Amino acid sequence: MNIAVVPAKDEKGRISKVLDTLSKAPVDRILVVLNGSSDGTLQEIKEKNIPTVDLLIFEEPLGYDIPRAVGVFYALKNNADCVIFVDGDMTGDLAPVINKLAESILSKNADLALTLCIPDKIRENKIAKELYCFRKLFNARLGIYEKINVAIPSHGPCAVSRNLMNLADIRDFAVPPVISALAVKNSLDIEAPVTIQSRALGSKERGFFHAKKIADTIIGDIIEAMNYFEGKPRTRTLGSKEYQGFNPLRRFDLLENFIKTFT
Repeated sequence: MNIAVVPAKDEKGRISKVLDTLSKAPVDRILVVLNGSSDGTLQEIKEKNIPTVDLLIFEEPLGYDIPRAVGVFYALKNNADCVIFVDGDMTGDLAPVINKLAESILSKNADLALTLCIPDKIRENKIAKELYCFRKLFNARLGIYEKINVAIPSHGPCAVSRNLMNLADIRDFAVPPVISALAVKNSLDIEAPVTIQSRALGSKERGFFHAKKIADTIIGDIIEAMNYFEGKPRTRTLGSKEYQGFNPLRRFDLLENFIKTFT
């Protein structure tokens, strides 16, 4: 069974497009992890009345990427062979992307299938340029840059195999670059079968402050993942700068509570 995991928080007016896209994709179930939402997203999902959609509802916001970990735990409980992550605000024409990611896992035996997202106007955008450099540094350190360029699990839809889900600590899916490092450490196959411009994702435009915080989150995740890869303490500091971004808002406690309900 293949499951699409869709983190969603206040995505009214966008979630329908995402669900329509996934309904046409090679997935058996669509799990929406609705968290901290108060804008009518739930009602919009219910009105779609798609029989393959399952809902997990959290009253409080889970924070970035925690819904991925929730989704993986759910997928393993339901014996999924493949999980595809698609954010609830990605309204782009992503059906071809999802098809290729699923094909990589199911037909070509990859364990991690990534989307190579190329930022727009990178030379003029200081934030995008810094993040791009860290993505390149990270994949070069893992020895996979020549194969997948700067693709990382944090950016764009991606897919994972049951094999990778079984090997990983569920919590590590909440720090996506760690999954790349884990895959390399275990000699698993990583592919990047799709290349698109970042704007093609159709994600929300959120402004400078949000972009800076997201960049710091992902850079911190990359630093943490490199430290994990090298067997060092999983800090988020490089030189004298600590990259936290939205990391403090990740509710690992709510993830633990969710896991405990099944044990």
